[in-house]
Amino acid sequence: MWRRLWAYSGLPREIYILAIAKTVNSLGNFVYPFLTMFLTDYLNLSPAKAGLTMFMVTVSYVPGSLIGGKLTDKIGRKKVYIICQSLAALSFIPCAFLGKSMWIPRFLMLALFFNGGAGPAISAMTADLTNEKNRKSSFSLLYLGSNVGFAIGTATAGFLYRNYKPIIFLGDAATTLISLVLVGVIIKDTMPSLDKINEGYGETNKERSEEGNVISILIRRPFLLCFSIISIIAYFVYNQYSFSTPIYANFIFGYNGPKYFGIVMSFTGVIVVLLTSPITLITRKIKPSINMSIALIFYAIGFGSIYYAKNLYLFLLSALIWTIGEILAATNSGVYIANHTPISHRGRVNSIIPLIQGTGEAYSPPIMGRFIQQYGIVMVWPFTFVLGLVGALGMYILYFVENKLDKKS
Repeated sequence: MWRRLWAYSGLPREIYILAIAKTVNSLGNFVYPFLTMFLTDYLNLSPAKAGLTMFMVTVSYVPGSLIGGKLTDKIGRKKVYIICQSLAALSFIPCAFLGKSMWIPRFLMLALFFNGGAGPAISAMTADLTNEKNRKSSFSLLYLGSNVGFAIGTATAGFLYRNYKPIIFLGDAATTLISLVLVGVIIKDTMPSLDKINEGYGETNKERSEEGNVISILIRRPFLLCFSIISIIAYFVYNQYSFSTPIYANFIFGYNGPKYFGIVMSFTGVIVVLLTSPITLITRKIKPSINMSIALIFYAIGFGSIYYAKNLYLFLLSALIWTIGEILAATNSGVYIANHTPISHRGRVNSIIPLIQGTGEAYSPPIMGRFIQQYGIVMVWPFTFVLGLVGALGMYILYFVENKLDKKS
C-alpha cells in the first residue's frame, strides 16, 4: 500500500490540488461518454449522421484551443482556465431543458469550444509546476484523479440515462463549476516571469526558451512534431471506446446496452485507479516514446479482441487490456510533450499539439460511421487491431532514431 502511494509523494502542493479538481470535474463527466448513444438511441440519428455530428462537436475544440493557448502565454494560465471553464459549465445548462432538440449538439459544441480554451492553460500550469524528475508522477496523479471521478460518473450516468437525462447535463455543469473554484481559490498563477523566460534562452536542454511562432518551433523540433503525428493513430484507435463501443454494446445487448456500456466504462475507471500507480512505478525509467509504443500494442489487442466479445465478461476483459494502454498513453504523452517544449511557448505548444493529435479523435467518428454502414460494426475491431500495430511501430522508430542521435550528441 505504502509503496503504491510512494509514487505520488513529494510532489508540489499545487499538483495535489489540481488532482482533486480533476477528480471533482470528472465526477460529472456524464455527457460525452454517452453522446454517441444519445445521438443514435435518443435523437434517432444513423451511425453516419451521428459520426458527422460527433465530428462537428469535436472540431469545435480546435478554435478554442488555439485561442486559449495564445491567451495562456499572454495573460496567464489561471485567468484563462477560470473564464473558459465557467463558460463551458454554463453551456451545459440549456441542454437539460431542450428535450429532443438538435440544439443540444450545438450547445455541446459551445461547451467543448470553451473546454478547448481551458486545456492549454491546465497543461501549461502542470508543466510550470514540475520538472523532468517529478513530471511523470505528476501527470500520472492528475490522470488518476480524473479516472476516479470518471469511474463514479459514468456508472451514475449509465443509470440516469434512460429516465433522468436532464440531470446528466446539470451534473456536468455543477462539477465543472466546483472544480474551477478549487483552482481559482487555492492555486496562484504559475506563468513564468519574463526574467525566467529570458534566462531560458541560455539553456541547452529541450525546454530552453525560443523565439518565433509555434509553427516555427515545431519545425525546429522535428521529434515533437513526429510524435504528434504518430499520436494521431493512437487517438483514432482509442476513440472507438466512445464511438464504436457503445454502438456495439447496443448491437450485442439490445435494451441493456446503455447499462452495460456504463458498467464497462466504470470498470475501466476502477482499473485505472488500481493500476495507474503500479504501472507508473514499473515504467518510470522507460522512455515516454517506448511506453507509447507499448500502449498502442495494448490498444491493438484490446480493441481487436472485441471481435470475440459476445458477452459482458469478454467485453470487460477487452476493456482491461485497452485500459492498460490508456494508462500508459495518458501518463507518457504529456510528459514527452512537456520535456520537448520551450518554456517560452508552453501555452501555445499545448494548444497546437493536442489539435494535431486530436485529428485522429475528430475524424474517427465520421470515418468509422461510414465504415460501419459499409462493413458492419463487427469489422471495426480487426481494422483497429492492424491500425494499432502500425502506430506502435511508428513510435518505436521515433524512439530508435531520437535515442541514437542523443547518444551521438
